[in-house]
Amino acid sequence: MGKIKVETCHIDGLKVILPTVFGDERGYFMETYHYHDFKEAGIDVTFVQDNQSASKKGVLRGLHFQLQFPQDKLVRVIRGEVFDVAVDLRWGSPTYGQWYGVHLSEENKKMFFVPKGFAHGFLVLSDYAEFAYKCTDFYHPNDEGGLLWNDPEIGIRWPLSKDMELIISEKDKKWGGIKELEK
Repeated sequence: MGKIKVETCHIDGLKVILPTVFGDERGYFMETYHYHDFKEAGIDVTFVQDNQSASKKGVLRGLHFQLQFPQDKLVRVIRGEVFDVAVDLRWGSPTYGQWYGVHLSEENKKMFFVPKGFAHGFLVLSDYAEFAYKCTDFYHPNDEGGLLWNDPEIGIRWPLSKDMELIISEKDKKWGGIKELEK
């Protein structure tokens, strides 16, 4: 394989990517995406849009997905730390409704590949975080779907600290749970 290592998890399709980091007293260099390395790792997609967001501690974004124009996403943290989560929404999947979470930070430089058919969200753990992601389809604002971040049917164990004030958008507070989605 090229300059990346890939970890899989119990949910087929999700992949944690660990890039090779070349560092010395001046700093570091790493490739964040190389088509041939990713193709060799089983991620053969074409990205068409890059996005970046900044958030303060306690911001929880998600859980989002696109309905008619689903996206594969490659996400990473440029600054700070987040807990990143994907929920399997693929009908017929043996892991339907299950979630997987990974800590992404500027220190560990891990990336998370979230394929089509998953809801996605993250919680900012550091005082400030910058989050970047590549997508395989364009964002369509009228095509957005979502799941409630604390749906007990899914049971995500968010790493909430006692001193953390949770900050969630009004839109994200109104999503239904997975049972409503199934209807």
